[in-house]
Amino acid sequence: MSFEQNVGGTDRLLRAVLAVALTLLAVSALRKRNYTTLLVATAGAVGVGFNAVTCFCGLNEALGIDTTEE
Repeated sequence: MSFEQNVGGTDRLLRAVLAVALTLLAVSALRKRNYTTLLVATAGAVGVGFNAVTCFCGLNEALGIDTTEE
């Protein structure tokens, strides 16, 4: 699968930090057996982490936003 990059620079870094924070929240929710929070935090971490790793965001594409530095 090939995606045109539309996430870059500071935006990418913030998404990576958010993915780590959501992962920590998911681990905490798992320990507390709060499965709703676990599910939402895990889904968010996977989505934002995907954005950070691939430099592609479907919402950015739909809205015509490009944060890559040219």
